[in-house]
Amino acid sequence: MLKKCLHGPNQLKAQPAAKFVKAANQFLSEVTLEKGGHRVNGKSMMSVMELANHQEEELILSVDGEDAALAMDVLSSLLEDGR
Repeated sequence: MLKKCLHGPNQLKAQPAAKFVKAANQFLSEVTLEKGGHRVNGKSMMSVMELANHQEEELILSVDGEDAALAMDVLSSLLEDGR
C-alpha cells in the first residue's frame, strides 16, 4: 500500500473531483482518500464529494494494488494540480 499526505487547501470542488474519480477508475488498485479522519472510496464521485465539507488541510491518498505506483503518481499529480 502506498500513502501520500498532501498539505494545503485541498478543495475538492466538483470539476477536479470528477477528473480524479475518472482517472482513479482507470486503475485496478483500490484508491482511498482521507480527510479529517473520514475515509472514502476514491473511485466514487459521491464519496469524494463528501470530503469537500471537511475543512482540514491534510488530505491522505492511499493506493493499494498491482498498479499502485503508477496510480499514485497520476492521482497525486491531479490532486496537487487541482488546488
